[in-house]
Amino acid sequence: MDARPLLGISAGDPAGIGPEVTVKALALDATYRIARPLVVCDRRVVDDAVRFCRLPLATRAVGSPQDGQYEHGVVDVLDLPNVDRDRFAYNTVAAMTGAAAFAYIERVIRLALRKEIAATVTGPIHKQALRLAGHAYAGHTEIYADLTGTRDYAMMLADGDFRVVHVSTHVSLREACDRVKRARVLRVIELADDACRKLGVARPRIAVGALNPHAGEGGLFGREEIEEIAPAIEEACSRGICAEGPVPSDTVFSKMRGGLYDVVVAMYHDQGHIPTKLAGLQYDRATDTWTSVSGVNVTLGLPVIRTSVDHGVAFDRAGQGRANPESMIQAIQLAARLAAHPGRQRASRPPAGTA
Repeated sequence: MDARPLLGISAGDPAGIGPEVTVKALALDATYRIARPLVVCDRRVVDDAVRFCRLPLATRAVGSPQDGQYEHGVVDVLDLPNVDRDRFAYNTVAAMTGAAAFAYIERVIRLALRKEIAATVTGPIHKQALRLAGHAYAGHTEIYADLTGTRDYAMMLADGDFRVVHVSTHVSLREACDRVKRARVLRVIELADDACRKLGVARPRIAVGALNPHAGEGGLFGREEIEEIAPAIEEACSRGICAEGPVPSDTVFSKMRGGLYDVVVAMYHDQGHIPTKLAGLQYDRATDTWTSVSGVNVTLGLPVIRTSVDHGVAFDRAGQGRANPESMIQAIQLAARLAAHPGRQRASRPPAGTA
């Protein structure tokens, strides 16, 4: 039997850079040494990406994951012919491409739930295009939660040993503050601990970031640290988890980068996203290129494995062959790594909320 895990890759919005970074990642022989990648997309979109990227690849349409041959040089595509080429245009927000992207996501989730693939990898989608197609989701995380029936989940961003898990994500800042509750913070600490263990960290060191400046300064700048965050940390420690905090957010990420922690629990979206993307994304003005697009998005708490690129559709660059595939390569690598080390999460309380 072939020991390489079978990965389903939803290529993202066809009008964006998703198909391009996918084929660039699959042009590497190293990708096939660690995984059997199956692209779920309109095959004609994949063919076009191969063409304008000038890659020495062929494509092969398959009817099911079992039909693929998964050999370097030929991209196996589970063909969903849902893009009308007469109406298609790159760099465009459209209901047609939003519907196509959703269909690719839905198919890989169904395949994973049926155990036909070992893990899923997602390309970037456009939220407005999804809404035009009638799918009112805030993003991939919420789609996966809905289609898998998951209430208790969290988003993790990972760039090597730089890992951040979020208490809340796609909500307003005002609502994010209201979501900092003891039960939710505790559950995210547990999810962070479980994720690190699956990545091979024997005893994860978890820093729990503060919500308020200076960790609330003893209640002067807010009481969330005293009333919600600290009790959650204490409960986590009583369950055998190595967690500490609340650590002021202006220093916690530097401490992790220096090796003091294995993961940080951030209280809201930008608190975790800004330092991660500052570390992983590098733009060069002189050449008008992204010299580094590093980092992976992982959804924790799902019954299936899901990793993703940590960037958007980049409509301004789509269809030109200029997109950097670094994040897609890393997402495939991490999905293969997680698929090779499946495991159950640490026992915990009933679901405490959603991100």
